[in-house]
Amino acid sequence: MKRTILLLRIIMAIVAITCMVIFVPWILLRAWITPLPDTIQEQANDAIEYGFDGIIIYVDEAGKAAEFYTAGWKNRENKIPADSKALFKIASISKLYIATAVAKLVNDKTLSLDKTLAEYLPELSKRIANAEKITLRMLVQHRSGIPNFTDLSHYPWDNPIKDNKETLTLIYDMPADFEPNSDYSYSNTNYLLIGEILDKELGYSHHQYIHNEIVKPLGLSHTYSLLNEVNLDDVSSGYSVGYDKDIKPNDYVTPGGSMVATIQDVGVFLRALNDGSLLNDEEQAIYSSIYVYEHTGLLPGYQSIARYYKDLDTVVIQFVNTSGENSWPLSEIVYNRIVKIISERNQE
Repeated sequence: MKRTILLLRIIMAIVAITCMVIFVPWILLRAWITPLPDTIQEQANDAIEYGFDGIIIYVDEAGKAAEFYTAGWKNRENKIPADSKALFKIASISKLYIATAVAKLVNDKTLSLDKTLAEYLPELSKRIANAEKITLRMLVQHRSGIPNFTDLSHYPWDNPIKDNKETLTLIYDMPADFEPNSDYSYSNTNYLLIGEILDKELGYSHHQYIHNEIVKPLGLSHTYSLLNEVNLDDVSSGYSVGYDKDIKPNDYVTPGGSMVATIQDVGVFLRALNDGSLLNDEEQAIYSSIYVYEHTGLLPGYQSIARYYKDLDTVVIQFVNTSGENSWPLSEIVYNRIVKIISERNQE
């Protein structure tokens, strides 16, 4: 009996390994099983060997000077090396800034988390399912059930829509993905709507509010709401696997995905959000009740990961200017290995 059980375990192990070899792309398996290098710079260099065009890494350990690591290209056509001071499209990391703005505005009574979409934007009540049930809180938490416009097969990634109200029409009259607050589904439409709500309730652009109340107080001199606010030469190029051209000029203006910043500015913001120096106690409590303290970002040509590790008291940010095919899981593998290197060196 014991021999039979042992044989079954051996067979199961062989099957598991075989499935990994057959079904997991070799490049991912290679990145995962390769022995961990001694330094972050070596890991950054390895990332380029896996097919990334360029990578920038920021490490902020409490009590130490921030560290920057780069490899590959900022612009591969002109052979301009990756630059830690380059601006980068941070995509959905932008949602952290919007959630922070919501927390502050709820605290000062400008907004209410329990007010509905139909109350805030009554003109949409007949075009978006369940608008009378969906609250601001549900929008922030991706629990609205509103379809994600970027999931639509006809969304024009190669020529993004420049008018947010026009973008909204893509999901008009669509059935809900689920009843409000009954499930979770990440939807960029939620944050587009939050942007519209903020603009209306503030009486001016939420981008200006974020600048005045978040960016400026933190001294973030290289953080911008929109690509058209910056010199394109200062922005890292972006590339998609199988597409030869630099797609940096593609401009995504949707709230929650439009911001551009340097890696250090993102790192300073993320630490301030996590250590309580950005928000007062009441605002922090509200924020903790509605959203997360870390985020990833993905746009054609741009991938980003921004996380704070409480046990290490360390912020780790990674920017990669390549997207497509296996680049996202590969980016996660590289990032996790960097965190492991940091953890192991702290144990020495």
